[in-house]
Amino acid sequence: MAMEVTQVLLNAQSVDGTVRKHAEESLKQFQEQNLPGLLLSLSAELANEDKPSDSRRLAGLILKNALDAKEQHRKFELVQRWLSLDTAVKTQIKACLMQTLSSLVHEARSTASQVIAKVAGIELPHKQWPGLIGALLSNIHQVPAHVKQATLETLGYLCEEVSPDVLDQDQVNKILTAVVQGMSSSEGNVDVRLAATRALYNALGFAQANFTNDMERDYIMRVVCEATLSPEVKIRQAAFECLVSISSTYYEKLAPYIQDIFNITAKAVREDEEPVALQAIEFWSSICDEEIDILEEYGGDFTGDSDIPCFYFIKQALPALVPMLLETLLKQEEDQDQDEGAWNLAMAGGTCLGLVARTVGDDIVPLVMPFIEENITKPDWRQREAATYAFGSILEGPSPDKLTNIVNVALNFMLTALTKDPNNHVKDTTAWTLGRIFEFLHGSAVETPIITNANCQQIITVLLQSMKDAPNVAEKACGALYFLAQGYEDVGPSSPLTPFFQEIVQSLLTVTHREDAGESRLRTAAYETLNEVVRSSTDETAPMVLQLVPVIMMELHQTLEAQKLSSDEREKQSELQGLLCGCLQVIIQKLGSAEPTKYVFMQYADQIMGLFLRVFACRNATVHEEAMLAIGALAYATGQDFAKYMPEFYKYLEMGLQNFEEYQVCAVTVGVVGDICRALEDKILPYCDGIMTQLLKDLSSNQLHRSVKPPIFSCFGDIALAIGENFEKYLMYAMPMLQSAAELSAHTSGADDEMTEYTNLLRNGILEAYSGIFQGFKNSPKTQLLIPYAPHVLQFLDSIYMEKDMDDVVMKTAIGVLGDLADTLGSNAGSLIQQSLSSKEFLNECLSSDDNLIKESAEWAKLAISRAISV
Repeated sequence: MAMEVTQVLLNAQSVDGTVRKHAEESLKQFQEQNLPGLLLSLSAELANEDKPSDSRRLAGLILKNALDAKEQHRKFELVQRWLSLDTAVKTQIKACLMQTLSSLVHEARSTASQVIAKVAGIELPHKQWPGLIGALLSNIHQVPAHVKQATLETLGYLCEEVSPDVLDQDQVNKILTAVVQGMSSSEGNVDVRLAATRALYNALGFAQANFTNDMERDYIMRVVCEATLSPEVKIRQAAFECLVSISSTYYEKLAPYIQDIFNITAKAVREDEEPVALQAIEFWSSICDEEIDILEEYGGDFTGDSDIPCFYFIKQALPALVPMLLETLLKQEEDQDQDEGAWNLAMAGGTCLGLVARTVGDDIVPLVMPFIEENITKPDWRQREAATYAFGSILEGPSPDKLTNIVNVALNFMLTALTKDPNNHVKDTTAWTLGRIFEFLHGSAVETPIITNANCQQIITVLLQSMKDAPNVAEKACGALYFLAQGYEDVGPSSPLTPFFQEIVQSLLTVTHREDAGESRLRTAAYETLNEVVRSSTDETAPMVLQLVPVIMMELHQTLEAQKLSSDEREKQSELQGLLCGCLQVIIQKLGSAEPTKYVFMQYADQIMGLFLRVFACRNATVHEEAMLAIGALAYATGQDFAKYMPEFYKYLEMGLQNFEEYQVCAVTVGVVGDICRALEDKILPYCDGIMTQLLKDLSSNQLHRSVKPPIFSCFGDIALAIGENFEKYLMYAMPMLQSAAELSAHTSGADDEMTEYTNLLRNGILEAYSGIFQGFKNSPKTQLLIPYAPHVLQFLDSIYMEKDMDDVVMKTAIGVLGDLADTLGSNAGSLIQQSLSSKEFLNECLSSDDNLIKESAEWAKLAISRAISV
């Protein structure tokens, strides 16, 4: 097969489709019949210097894909598969990979580096391949530079694959020494320095101990700062990337270096090439992120023993940092507003300026105002745009008092610029800035209103006029109108927008029909704004919202009628259907929330449901998600009447619950089952067997994304609440599931933030299930069926209380469950609650909570418990 493998690998990259397909089939067949043989052949191919580089590259790629996959469950299978291979086979493959590191072909070395790291990621945690790190380190002392380069690259990938606790400190020290030496200016070879600098970026997470040692930290910092001055642009960029990573990982260790770092970043921003300058700005954005987090977490009141002190680096650097950032705003690119993925010096500088404003608040205003005043009326568009961008960037952070007067003066100027400025960039940034003014300085929380009866009409006239401008400007004008409407959400019975409602809606619908509405996300922005205008409208305009229903229905109907579309047109079609379903959802929620409008709206319910069912017949995940959400709203509005749609809708509900691949659709469908339970109550009973079977299947599947599991548990609670004691037949399936999930989520010590957040979502889902089940059985003769489960529920509450890491949401649900238990089981629960380890402490803690919702739940629970105990 040896010669043949080369040919098959080359054929698999052939331009001829038939040849390619045949080769892919052969590889697949080989893999199924003899996996160890295939992996050995591929590793031999990769290691063989006489083979063509194309076949070697693909051999390496297939090897890599045999070890790793994006989907968690698939990755787990591949790991198990590798671990179960014969040791002799694995040893031979690893020998080939290590040999390839000294190949003269760069691509082969680089591929081998990645594959070695993947194998290490599987084996090192299992204490296998103990000689790997030693072998790599001895390679570093090899004479040929290319071997050194490949080895450093491998060490970098390895640090990316394994977690820090897998390596012991001695290994970490040796890796860091090798990497930092490879970076130093005494290293003559550019490729080696670059590989070392990139490897350090991945190794920083392992350097905790080294960063607490002053001498080692000084040495690492010196080498990184020296590398930012290398003559090679790629090395400078990689070194700044290391600084950015250090700024967030080791913020509290930066004080001695910050002045030097300021000097090197300032020089890079002013003089270096763009990729390097962007990273230099990113360093300061990263410091802002750190300080914003610290100040938010501690609310600015630091005691001497605060474990994460804030060093106020930004505050100290302000006088020099702000002028440096303002200079970058003048380095715009001609077409940046048309290009969605654009990112350049001016954009990075403005983003950083915005973060600085959030970090220091009022102090930034006097430093930026002179720049704005000097440039805002200049004949060169770059100066006008930079001044407008600077103004828009500092609107979040400083107090409204500090900004209101300036904004009042600027508002007229901006409105004029938006209609009269000859330059598209300036108009784009002006509309964006107006949006920021309305987002941060307008609404019920702001004391001095910026929008008054005197200027409201002018603002709306200008924004509607602007929606006819070029797509990028029109999109920003829609955004400004969005925030203008949002600010009136809690306005009361009468809104200042009421007189303009009809005109606004008409203008937005006109935008959605523009020929060029596909550019700059314009159509999407127009629908999002229309939704917000409807959402924040008052009863006065309800008749006009009703008139909108047949209009949007007609549009949706037309998208369903379109025939023979190309795949590109079909994609646009699906996007439009999604937007229209989203719009109907908001309208249904609005009209369904008050009896008079709900009554009139009902005449459309059958037709709307008919349209939604037709949307489901089109196979497209995003549209299904939007249509599902809209159906949830419709179920809520129609209540018990929704039962007539169930026979036809049920198959789509089931399809949604089976959709593992597009798990967002599955999650939304689970939510809609909850909406339907609340609407139909016990009328959902005929469908419960099917729904419960599917939910239980979802829970036991290892293919379904974990984020869908918490809502499924909550859904058990919704079903139990809807069907009451009829839930009896599901107890024997649902309760063990809840118990095993509860045990998993009770103990999480040592988890990272992301895991803790997920655990709390899971706990909340489990608790909502218990709560629904206890409430559903209340006052039923069958409550005694729940008594055997009570000790476990109390044990779960005890264990999460002891962990001390539940968030407020879980706390409120948990104390509610304690109350439900007492309320439903009465004296049967009383004695158990008295014996429980922490119920009393937990209850007292909740009673004295600052959070009113927790307090109310706790007071209710206290009452229920005292009733249960006194029986």
